[in-house]
Amino acid sequence: LTATGPLVFHGDGGYSVKSSEGQASYYYSQPFYEVTGTLELPGGALPVTGTAWLDREWSSQPLSNTQEGWDWVSLQFADGARMMGFALREGGGGVFTSATWIAPDGTTTAYPDGALTMTPLAVTEVEGRDVPTEWRIDLPAQGVRIETTPLNPQSWMDVSVSYWEGPIRFSGSHTGRGYLEMTGYD
Repeated sequence: LTATGPLVFHGDGGYSVKSSEGQASYYYSQPFYEVTGTLELPGGALPVTGTAWLDREWSSQPLSNTQEGWDWVSLQFADGARMMGFALREGGGGVFTSATWIAPDGTTTAYPDGALTMTPLAVTEVEGRDVPTEWRIDLPAQGVRIETTPLNPQSWMDVSVSYWEGPIRFSGSHTGRGYLEMTGYD
C-alpha cells in the first residue's frame, strides 16, 4: 500500500456528528492508497494492482437509542474525486445524514445533516431478510445524482453483528466504483 494523497478528516476536523442528540465519533480515512502485490495461488503467482480506502473511527458512546442502523458508502469517481456518505436510520422513518466531498488533491468539504439523500431503489432477499441493495445517492451541492448496483447482492456477513457489505458500481451524473455497508436489517 502506498498513500498518494493526504488523510481525510470527516466532519469538523475529524469530529463526525451522528445524531441530532449529539452522538459523535472521531473519524478519518486514507482514500488515496495505490495497491500492488502478488497473489500466491495453486496455479502460480498472480500480480495484482488497484486502489484501496482505509477508514478509522471510534466513539465513547453508542448511537442514539432511536437509531436502527446505517447505510454507508465510499465512492471513487472517474475524475479522481471521492466521497464518503452515510444515512443513520431512525425509528419512524427519519434519517441523519452526513457526507464528505474529497477533491482529487485531497481538499475536503463537509456536508451536514440533510445535504445527502440516499434512496433505496431495489431490495434483495439475503439470508431470509429484505436488504436494499440498489440505491440512488444525491449530493446536489456537488452535482451528484447516481444509481448504485452491487457486484454481489448476496454479500451478507453473518458474524456476531450481522451486516451487508460489498463493492458497488454506479452511473448517472458521475461514474465509478465504491463500497456499500449497511447494518440493522436483521
